[in-house]
Amino acid sequence: MSLDTSEKRVAVFFVGNRLMMDEGVAGAAYDIIVDQYIIPENVQLFDVGCMSMDMLHYVSECDLLLTVDAVDGTEEPPGTVFRFPPDAMARHTGAMASLHDLKLVDLFDAAALLGYEAEGYCLGMQIENMYPAEYTIDLTESVKQALPLLVETVVAELARRGFFLTKK
Repeated sequence: MSLDTSEKRVAVFFVGNRLMMDEGVAGAAYDIIVDQYIIPENVQLFDVGCMSMDMLHYVSECDLLLTVDAVDGTEEPPGTVFRFPPDAMARHTGAMASLHDLKLVDLFDAAALLGYEAEGYCLGMQIENMYPAEYTIDLTESVKQALPLLVETVVAELARRGFFLTKK
């Protein structure tokens, strides 16, 4: 596989509600990456909150789409990081289910109907608590301690695809 990505584009969607404790883990990863890394022009990062069909045009404009999200029901300890294809979270609940109604696979399905095509993968972290008693902008200790692993996984996945972020 050629790593010449000068003509290729990638979009990374960091999905999650920061008000719902660990569900905001992707947003926390976004903050660290934006703060600590130089982002090449052909890499676009988005703190999107929830996935929506507004992102459909990125499927036509980009060669690769990544989502970073909280996952639950994996039976793995909180802080465990996963990499999986979009259809692993498709149309079901339970293990590897996204915590959001619109999943990356739904976006790809809609794009396919319009003739768009891009490669996509999901990076997720098993969370501990997304149901705080009240709105809480914070992460549980186990997820907070594992946050650097999620950041490193995102940066490594991009590098593996030829999109190199450098430390500031």
